[in-house]
Amino acid sequence: QLQYVESGGGLVQPGGSLRLSCAASGFTLGYYAFGWFRQAPGEEREGVACISSSGGSTNYADSVKGRFTISRDNAKNTVYLQMNSLKPEDTAVYYCAAKVFLYSSNILPRWADFSSWGQGTQVTVSS
Repeated sequence: QLQYVESGGGLVQPGGSLRLSCAASGFTLGYYAFGWFRQAPGEEREGVACISSSGGSTNYADSVKGRFTISRDNAKNTVYLQMNSLKPEDTAVYYCAAKVFLYSSNILPRWADFSSWGQGTQVTVSS
């Protein structure tokens, strides 16, 4: 069972930037893809971005393409979400998640493949 330590959330004005970090531990054998999800009050959780184990493949929700960038530092077991040009509708609790594959480092999970998440970090975009 992976453990996550998420950080970097906070209050930012529209147009501002934040970088979220997720330090993971508890790996077993396999290739771990990571993702970021978010959930706003009264809304369903949605996938935001994901990255393959190798870091060579990424996927983004249409609403954040061109503004958010997911990356990872495997030496630090950490995944990042750089969020630029933030909008009020980006306000949500952001969660780190992972999916392990046994046979490839290049696979991107579907949003529904993720089944567990960290504690989350609050991002509030407001003037």
